[in-house]
Amino acid sequence: MRMDEPAFFHIHDHSATRITDEHSTHTPICFAMPRLLSFLLFAVLIAPAAAQTADLYAIQKDVAFLSSDLLMGRETGTEGEALAARYIAERFEGLRLTPGADGDWFQSFGFTFSTTPHAEPGEGEARTGRNIVGLIDNGASETVVIGAHYDHLGHGTFGSRQPDDHAIHNGADDNASGVAALFAIAERLQMDDAPKNRNYLFLAFSGEELGLYGSKYWVDAPTLDIANVAYMINLDMVGRLNEAGELAVNGSGTSPVWNDVIAAAAEPVDLDAKLHESGLGPSDHASFYLADIPVLHLFTGQHEDYHKASDDSDLVNYDGLDRVARFATGIIAGLDGQAVPFTKTRDESQGRMSFNVTLGVMPDYVYDGEGMRIDAVLDDRPGKVAGMQKDDVLISLGGSIIAGMQDYMRMLSELEPGQTVPATVLRDGQRVELSVTF
Repeated sequence: MRMDEPAFFHIHDHSATRITDEHSTHTPICFAMPRLLSFLLFAVLIAPAAAQTADLYAIQKDVAFLSSDLLMGRETGTEGEALAARYIAERFEGLRLTPGADGDWFQSFGFTFSTTPHAEPGEGEARTGRNIVGLIDNGASETVVIGAHYDHLGHGTFGSRQPDDHAIHNGADDNASGVAALFAIAERLQMDDAPKNRNYLFLAFSGEELGLYGSKYWVDAPTLDIANVAYMINLDMVGRLNEAGELAVNGSGTSPVWNDVIAAAAEPVDLDAKLHESGLGPSDHASFYLADIPVLHLFTGQHEDYHKASDDSDLVNYDGLDRVARFATGIIAGLDGQAVPFTKTRDESQGRMSFNVTLGVMPDYVYDGEGMRIDAVLDDRPGKVAGMQKDDVLISLGGSIIAGMQDYMRMLSELEPGQTVPATVLRDGQRVELSVTF
């Protein structure tokens, strides 16, 4: 998932290419790697736990391999990401999906990468990103898209919350967890009793961390008639389900059918679905929402290891990840044969706002009380300097009441660098008055 903080790079689209390296200075070593070797590499990473189900073991192996040091953080356009792409294609093939990109597993696109903030178009390093596309073709007229990005931050040269630490950022939760969920959903949708009234397109997106480039590219150059896409489900950071089973479900306002089917799918897997109406957000579902497609984004919440080198596979809640995958499958089953009309969400205009300032905090996206609860405070940012702490609930900023995330976004859009404004937080039930300088 992308950070809401300013990016430290500029990306520029180029025309699509086939699966070659003519647009990249990196040699994708994995594309010459024998199939057996890629499976052996992940098979030795972990031993099967006692009494662990086959599904959980498969999920654990997928996350462990995709977030191993071997893949070097899966930065878009690098050898490590190419190895991940080959692994995903082989897993799709093993799950009996068919190649969904004109007979190929890979949909390639070129871009120019630069860590220079003010790079001119075309200035930087030419690279190639690859979406991986797998299809379950039931011969239906409509198709459901299930997506998750597989790229991450490499050695943290951009987007890291530890910008001076260039250790490998493995991205187990962000987003090896979402890719593992893709495989689990695909396996269940191949069963004899799976819903068959729609086709299912599985998309593993590249370039999400660089600005949703893979999903934007697919929407602009879809591998099937985009008018026949019924809806899209996005899985991004679904590996840290908490003990209360709280799952953020974003996009619930993009179709009037979502709320009932979400409630029905959450009950059997004991999830507490926290609904957020907006179809926009810093992940790949936004690309589909902007194409007038109903979307859901499933997300287990921010955590201290987000965009750090410490986001490793041993911290993933595998039972929780499996429950999220079952929840997604339940939604698909609940909508089998049912029309899913699109509606624009009421905060669309706010989602397009630009922000000249940042508070430097990570919101708690599964919090559904009054105010905006803070999940983490970034060092040396305005919130930290003002004295904000993890678990504070922001209830006012700049003299305006903060009832929830949209009020918070609105205030950030109105503030300017250099301004000093009052802020009020609830800390252990007590009001604390602060002063924030942006």
